[in-house]
Amino acid sequence: MSVGRPLLHTSYAADMAMFNTLTKKVAFGALVLVGLITPLLVPDRLLHLLALGCAAAIGAIGLNLVTGYAGQVSLGHAFFLAVGAYTAAALAGDPASRLIGFGVENILVWLPAAGLVAALAGVLVAPLAVRLRGLYLAIVTLGLVVVAEYVLTEWRSLTGGRDIGRRAATADLFGYRFDEPGALLTQDQKLYLLTFVLLVVFGLAGRNIARSRVGRAFSAIRDRDIAAGVIGVNLARYKTTAFALSSFYAGCAGALIYTVAGHFGPEQFTLLLSVQYIAMVLIGGAGTISGSIMGALLLMTVLPELTRWLPALLPFIGAFPTDRPNVFQVETILYGALVILFLIFEPRGLFGIWVRIRNYWKAWPFSY
Repeated sequence: MSVGRPLLHTSYAADMAMFNTLTKKVAFGALVLVGLITPLLVPDRLLHLLALGCAAAIGAIGLNLVTGYAGQVSLGHAFFLAVGAYTAAALAGDPASRLIGFGVENILVWLPAAGLVAALAGVLVAPLAVRLRGLYLAIVTLGLVVVAEYVLTEWRSLTGGRDIGRRAATADLFGYRFDEPGALLTQDQKLYLLTFVLLVVFGLAGRNIARSRVGRAFSAIRDRDIAAGVIGVNLARYKTTAFALSSFYAGCAGALIYTVAGHFGPEQFTLLLSVQYIAMVLIGGAGTISGSIMGALLLMTVLPELTRWLPALLPFIGAFPTDRPNVFQVETILYGALVILFLIFEPRGLFGIWVRIRNYWKAWPFSY
């Protein structure tokens, strides 16, 4: 790589490096450091939201791999989140309870298992991606959510049904409990650090996949699958791989999200959850790992805080107190508004805004 010209790569290794400039290395280190000291600066209420955001970001990275990188539109992400959540809950559940449980609380067991079972479900769905694409594939994956909602409601021995639900998996690492306060750290601090470290691991893995031969094959399929097949890309193999990787990420994310939440039920895995993840990808930036993280943190951390005080600032809502929308309705309105605004004014999402700001300051004072 040429000194002083970071975008000019003189070798293939420099072009494919995960952090190919000193600025990226320093920025990544600074972000990790800020993330690790955040529990010392932020109250537990916000740490709880940040933990949910970090866990959701893992699922958003998975959806971006199959949709943003491989170009396979999926509206069934809620299905894979449910598979992961219930796999983890069943493995870590109390064997003496009326619900299915095996008593394996070690996170090194139930977290990979949640991802692998979800990945298996993704492999079973993948043949549809080979035969279908575009809106047809989106409609078929949407059917997964409808089927899952019915099955989870009726399978009471696993889910507890809509009325009761079940407790999520408890995070234990060789006797160290993340879901209980300790001598030095509170419960929310522990869960935040757990999800943050896992987000860094999954984020680096996703970035490595994107820059590998598999990631380049994904991009070729996204841009033009017929041309990719002509030049030798095995469409069936790489589409299956895309769904398997995406489902693995979603399964792990589903297990972690509800471990932070503590309790969940079948009514939470609806089409709205899939739409929420589509919004994370579109708002953050399709085809970027960092965009997935930014979109998830915006929708899971910033947006809930915004909806707490937004109704009080809207005079036309305050004029009709009997018709005042609740928090969930306000969030749904903001989801739709943000997606529309980003698609019209900044299709590359938050990542695109960051690129514009970065390029402006790189060229300053000659920016125009």
